Amino acid sequence: MPYRVSIVGASGAVGQELLKVLAEHCFPITELRLFGSERSEGQSYRYLGQTLRVERLQHGDCFRQTDFVFACAGAGVSREYVDDMTRFGAVMIDNSSAFRLDADTPLVVPEINIADALSVLQPNCSRRVIANPNCSTILMALPLEALNRLSPVRRVHVATYQAASGAGAQAMQELEEQYRQVLAGQPVTVQQFAYPLAYNLIPQIDVFQDNDYTKEEMKMHHETRKIMHSDLSVSATCVRVPSLRAHSESVWVETERPITANEAREIFTAFPGCTVMDNPREKQYPMPLFLSGTDDVYIGRIRADISNSNGLAFWLVGDQIRKGAALNAVQIAEGLIPHMPR
Repeated sequence: MPYRVSIVGASGAVGQELLKVLAEHCFPITELRLFGSERSEGQSYRYLGQTLRVERLQHGDCFRQTDFVFACAGAGVSREYVDDMTRFGAVMIDNSSAFRLDADTPLVVPEINIADALSVLQPNCSRRVIANPNCSTILMALPLEALNRLSPVRRVHVATYQAASGAGAQAMQELEEQYRQVLAGQPVTVQQFAYPLAYNLIPQIDVFQDNDYTKEEMKMHHETRKIMHSDLSVSATCVRVPSLRAHSESVWVETERPITANEAREIFTAFPGCTVMDNPREKQYPMPLFLSGTDDVYIGRIRADISNSNGLAFWLVGDQIRKGAALNAVQIAEGLIPHMPR
């Protein structure tokens, strides 16, 4: 059965990636509409041989004939338009942080907890919203859940190395321009970041909280617990790095019983959405330069933590725009389809 689909924020990096993923997955669509701001109104994009023009997002009945709304325009837009998007029965899959920690909003990584998403299809559901988690949380949650099925994960320390793509299309463009400016000996343009990112690292993503963690770091703590239905503790340090696309993370995990590196490789290999790339003697390990545009979370540098007898350390790389955003959203919708009323 084909579905009527809308993308809000179609001109942004995630919206553009959604168009690609929907086409690659042959998502069953009978009508596809694109929405955006006044600035992007009228822009045209190609989808499977069609030319689609961006409509201006407005309050009203734009979503009366819609089954799925993919919202990719930021938390403020999602909060303002949630009633418009869902009033007529559409399922809103929201890529922003607006509703992620709301008790009545499923926060879903399909390989882990697609069952949580099914609550929005119940007749008594008050708001048909499913939240797409933070990109860094999604990438880390897959291998954590794999390990959790061998032995409960108790504690996680993670350092993220997040590409410019995490701040959107304009941030990616600014990084490229900064590299050109530095090499040409010109003044560096800084608009999307607090400091120049080219040839630099910025140990801050989002605003600082009262506990001196950033909002991004606290997202990883709270969201991981919600997705995995676990009371595990996550302590994160999130760093913006001068790569264009695909995030990397260095992860230390403490489990209830020791998990060997070989056990971890086996469970990672078997877990959907994960690919092991781990041969240090041949210098084989995941790197963002070579994994941009791919779907899986790639895991390497798997080893016992020599400081903790119940500890394991590993490195991962995943494309923030795909599995960290657009792909995960499409997979949520695909997980709902078998349960949708005919």
